[in-house]
Formats: sequence, C-alpha cells, structure tokens
Amino acid sequence: MNKAIEVALFLHLLAVAVWIGGMVFAHFCLRPALADLSPQLRLPLWESVFARFFNWVAASVLVILLTGGFLLTQFGGGHAAWQLHAMAGLGVLMMLIFGHIRFAVFPRIRRAVQAQNWPDGARAVGTVRRLVVINLVLGVVTIGFAVLSRGF
Repeated sequence: MNKAIEVALFLHLLAVAVWIGGMVFAHFCLRPALADLSPQLRLPLWESVFARFFNWVAASVLVILLTGGFLLTQFGGGHAAWQLHAMAGLGVLMMLIFGHIRFAVFPRIRRAVQAQNWPDGARAVGTVRRLVVINLVLGVVTIGFAVLSRGF
C-alpha cells in the first residue's frame, strides 16, 4: 500500500471516528444526562452543543468525501468491490441526513431557543434524536461493509 493511500485511509477513519463517536456520545451519554434539566436549561445547552458538534461533523464530512473518493478510485473506481460502493452509498445517505439536520432542523432549535418556545424546541431536538439514531445504524452498517471489503 502506498503512502498516499495510507494517509487517506488514516484521515478517512479519523473523520469517521469523530462523526460516529460524537453521535454515540451525544445519544448515549449527553442526552440521558440532560434529561432531568428543565427545557429552559436543556434546550440552550443542546443548541450550543449542536453548534459546535455540527462544525466538527461538517469538517468530517468534507474529509470523508475527499478521502473516500480518492480511495474508491485507488481500489477500482466503478469496478471496485460491491462493499465499497455500498459504503459510499450509505455514507452519502448519512451526509444527506446530516445536511437535513444541520440546515432544516437545527435552525428550528435556534429559533425556538431565541423565542423561548420550549415545546417547539423540544420537538426539534426529538427530530434530531431520531435522525441521529438512523445515522448511527447506517454508520455501524457502513463500518460493517468496510470490514467486509478488506482485501479488495
């Protein structure tokens, strides 16, 4: 394996770890810890957390797209193993879901916090939670395809 492929694979896996690890932390650790807070405390905190985390995810998505595209070309492009195409397809689906969260749902959270409209904010956070669960499942399946594609 040449150095360019090794560097691309490292950066790709690092970006995946940031994204998937962040979702695991937010869903399984932060969300339950915030459950006992009042909406007046919980929703501004979620807004702040999401604002920071979504910047990290956006950077990760960019790295994943660039390195994934490079790696796919290095491993056969259109003739690559089906697992690599499945990984790419699931990754793009995850990115689209993230885009919906970031550009459609997150602004609703921001507006609700600014207006102190706690019920609307709670509904929007609930939407993020459901979409994160979907992305977590897709992420785990994508990692499974990555393991299955070893050796191709």
